[in-house]
Amino acid sequence: MEVGTHTRGVYTSLVPEGGQPGVEESRHWTDVEVLALLCVWADQRVRDSLKSTLHNKYIFQEISSKLERTFGVVRNWKQCRTKYKNLKYDYKVAKSNTSSPGKYMKFFHEVEAILLDRGLDEVLLGMKKKFYDKEKPTAALESEVVIEIDHCDLFIPPTGTDLPPVDHLNVVTMSDAGRNWSDHEVRALIQVWSDERVRRQLESSTRKRDVFTQISNRLMQQGIERDWKQCHTKYKNLMYLYRSLQKEKADDGDPKRLMRYYSEVDAIMNRRAMGSSVESGQIAMLEGDTYAAMDLEDRNCRSESVSPIHLGGTPQEDQGLITGRSLYLGQWYPPDPFLEQTESGPTHGDTLSTGKGRKRKADDAASHLTPVKKIVENVNIKQEETHIPIIEVHSVCSLANQDPETKFCSSSKRNMASKQELNIGKKLNEGKTKQIFEIVDQPGLVLVQSKDQITAGNAVRKDQMEGKAAIANKTTSCVFGLLQESGIKTAFVRQHSDTAFVGAHCEMIPIEWVCRRVATGSFLKRNPGVKEGYRFSPLKMEIFFKDDANNDPQWSEEQLLEAKFCLAGLAIGRCEVDIMNRSTVAIFEILEKAWATQNCTLVDMKIEFGVNIKTQEIVLADVIDNDSWRLWPAGDRSQQKDKQVYRDLKEVTPEAMQMVKRNFEWVSERVKLLLESKSSGRVVVLMGSTSDLAHSEKIKKACTSYGIPCVLRVTSAHKGPDETLRIKAEYEGDGIPTVFVAVAGRSNGLGPVMSGNTAYPVINCPPITPDWGSQDVWSSLRLPSGLGCSTILSPDAAAQFAAQIFGLTNHLVWCKLRASMLNTWVGLKVADKKLQACTL
Repeated sequence: MEVGTHTRGVYTSLVPEGGQPGVEESRHWTDVEVLALLCVWADQRVRDSLKSTLHNKYIFQEISSKLERTFGVVRNWKQCRTKYKNLKYDYKVAKSNTSSPGKYMKFFHEVEAILLDRGLDEVLLGMKKKFYDKEKPTAALESEVVIEIDHCDLFIPPTGTDLPPVDHLNVVTMSDAGRNWSDHEVRALIQVWSDERVRRQLESSTRKRDVFTQISNRLMQQGIERDWKQCHTKYKNLMYLYRSLQKEKADDGDPKRLMRYYSEVDAIMNRRAMGSSVESGQIAMLEGDTYAAMDLEDRNCRSESVSPIHLGGTPQEDQGLITGRSLYLGQWYPPDPFLEQTESGPTHGDTLSTGKGRKRKADDAASHLTPVKKIVENVNIKQEETHIPIIEVHSVCSLANQDPETKFCSSSKRNMASKQELNIGKKLNEGKTKQIFEIVDQPGLVLVQSKDQITAGNAVRKDQMEGKAAIANKTTSCVFGLLQESGIKTAFVRQHSDTAFVGAHCEMIPIEWVCRRVATGSFLKRNPGVKEGYRFSPLKMEIFFKDDANNDPQWSEEQLLEAKFCLAGLAIGRCEVDIMNRSTVAIFEILEKAWATQNCTLVDMKIEFGVNIKTQEIVLADVIDNDSWRLWPAGDRSQQKDKQVYRDLKEVTPEAMQMVKRNFEWVSERVKLLLESKSSGRVVVLMGSTSDLAHSEKIKKACTSYGIPCVLRVTSAHKGPDETLRIKAEYEGDGIPTVFVAVAGRSNGLGPVMSGNTAYPVINCPPITPDWGSQDVWSSLRLPSGLGCSTILSPDAAAQFAAQIFGLTNHLVWCKLRASMLNTWVGLKVADKKLQACTL
């Protein structure tokens, strides 16, 4: 049986000697395991195979098998491939430091010997010696799982229960990925959430970013600095735990025992008046089967040192972890009426530090295991997903820098509501590759279920491809996630399972919009004389009416207007056609920009729109998967990865279908990387005094909407030039691309001084006042020669300009800018339509 322990910010599961660690994507590689992987990689045949093929899944399967057979290391092929790529990436980063490259990577010399084939035999002998000189065999090594945690949703375990001896642990430390929510902050969030207007907005909106931005602003007014993503994550954590307890209420007794804020959340969910579940200054705390009151001051002292816990089941069952509760090693703590707390902790026996100098006694508690998995199964508090990008994450501590809200392709079960949670009704529609079902208890939402079927030529050719449903659903979820994060309105709500997602119920417009960058395929047949590969600038748009019986005939805009479609109460006229036209171009350009980061050309694609039956808005609907586009790696058609490979088959054989499936898998793996940025940046706002804080906060808020970190500093170029230059040097020294924004009124010397002393971009954004503003602004506009700082008066526009600078290298920022342009245009178009309707 597997047991576990915890330390601040870390979850560590232990595998007893002779046990087999569970295969999990997030399990940290030990030095012994890395040495074993390097030994296998050093084999000449393995290296030759890796160099000679792009489809290396089977190579890494063999590597995984050899690791287990030869070294006893259990790792699946995906883990091996991820570690292999991370080692190569770490090597390149370390190598770029010419002064002492080996200083920045533990296995630098071993990887260099493999990659350069220098003195490999001697290095290989050294690696094997290191491997076999380890004190413990690989089978007995502890497996480590690093988890981001949140400390305040559940109760804190009482002291007095012993832990396993510390010398049996292999603890991995990492910096906190985010500041833990205090009790005061959570209660403030719940108070804002309980507002009737906020509740209505949360219930009626599928894209809640604006709502949580408002919540963040209201918390800021109370002195609580939490951005919208943190508020969103905490809200979802509270909701998920509450619903989990609701489902199991009959089996587990009073749910108030199990969740700290159950009464408050329950009051919101049942639209009751808010009320505290305990007396002021106290909190109910579960100890065994009883409650014990602990003073608020004592509770606050404890709240900082809570850590994740292990449920005592298999690794698959224990993907769900809960934090802060009096559950540890799969059991409830026994009653302990004396809640002792000291600075140094007990000196008696072996101890394990849990943070803030607080320690607990050690003891073997494994014999008292009582699994309680039901209410926490598949719960993974705080982190939005567990996928680790292959390139970006190259050390354990890198996890702390991952943004939990920009990830949409999680393999975590927590992100997918179980099928039992949905009351599936009748089938609304069925196409060649998917089925649409109504969700009885959630009006306005549907379940989109993919099928293991691939078709071509309007289903003239049709075959089953095992696993296609999961591949297509994964691809669609990631693509729609990227588009929604950018700001495009879509029908996608959330991924429900491996093969289905939940979306808004739409009446589909029976038109396929096709956008082309390169001339190929059917376009060449309809336009003889145009050579394949002709590049369209601007993009080429085409419209096709969905009619399989007539082979989807091409339509003009005039035909579409004359069809006079009316769907979900919305008449499709000139305004709606223009919106779909513009949206198609923007969606194509966003995906084109994203695929370019993978050195892949988006040749063309088709999309469909629908009318949301609740909002009567036109939104991107249907799916976008590998059936929807043409993708050419490196712009080379011979390497195409899309469904065209299936269309071009002269004969459908099992071998040919395997090749097609590998192409689809390649796309589904790469599409996850579109959600990751390979570049970073920040905006540093320098204000002359705190009187400019409100102006600077507007810049920070606008930067946050583009996903750009923003730092506020106070300095004066007139009163403290040495400090101004010291701050400048501080942000230049860490190598992160930075844009400085100078916010200073009256005689604005801050921007010019910065511009004259840094090669980084500088933006003047002076707070203009009604009295002397027209005169003061000249100190920002009239600059000495050799200075290049721009002047932008609007805080939002200054942030937008900074985003445009970062958008040159960061596709995620660029995508937000592109979607913002579209939404501004659509807003004007809709406003003009409403005005014309009133005038007429």
